[in-house]
Amino acid sequence: MDKQAVETPVPMGDDDIELEEEEAGYGPVRRNDGPRGITLAPAEVDVVVESLMEGEGDGAADEDGKPYDKPQFRALTPKEQGIRRQLRRIQVPPHRLTPLKASWMTLIQPLVEHMKLQVRMNTKRRAVELRSSAATEDLGALQKGADYFKAFMLGFDQADAVALLRLDDLFIESFEVKDVKRLQGDHLSRCIGRIAGKDGKTKYGIENATRTRISLCDEKVHILGSFANIKLARDSICSLILGSAPGKVYSKLRTVSKRLQERL
Repeated sequence: MDKQAVETPVPMGDDDIELEEEEAGYGPVRRNDGPRGITLAPAEVDVVVESLMEGEGDGAADEDGKPYDKPQFRALTPKEQGIRRQLRRIQVPPHRLTPLKASWMTLIQPLVEHMKLQVRMNTKRRAVELRSSAATEDLGALQKGADYFKAFMLGFDQADAVALLRLDDLFIESFEVKDVKRLQGDHLSRCIGRIAGKDGKTKYGIENATRTRISLCDEKVHILGSFANIKLARDSICSLILGSAPGKVYSKLRTVSKRLQERL
């Protein structure tokens, strides 16, 4: 009786299972004819085309194709914005108390009628108090009013100080004569007189050339104007303090005033 070979199942290891799966077609395909490595076949991707809506760049449109009108919103009042009433207090120097009484009605008229502020004089504290009201529309009206009264206390006229309420690019700069040069006694008095000039001629000349307003209060000098004009006036006053002749300052101011007129 011939013995026939019997196929006995041989246990398979993990390496053999992985090799069998690779031969079945799972995973990356290895090619022997090309360079060694893994070759990935590109997948098919559906092309997605984005369609732009008509009039998207010009603005939103409704169903009929007509553009929407921009919404118009009114400005919120300070009360609607949740801002509480604020108070500003400006001290009155003793030497400005009489001019303040004389021009009180003229001073408070633009604040009450146009800025819608509440103004009163506190006689116990000798200070002017400003307060915003429910009718105040501009948020910066209170600060403008405080600067307006402060300019008057520094010695400026009411007609000059009211420009602070109308224009935004006006400032006040103050400095002392001793900041430029240390002078005492008669030397300080002569320096102040040299700045003012005879009958205020030098002071008015600097004001007209630089389009500023200058207030001389003893040793202090206050200048009202724009940033660039204040710089020109300050340089001229410092030259006078340091001892320059008024004629040299005048000639320099003529040149500067011509340049300003050419720019305008």
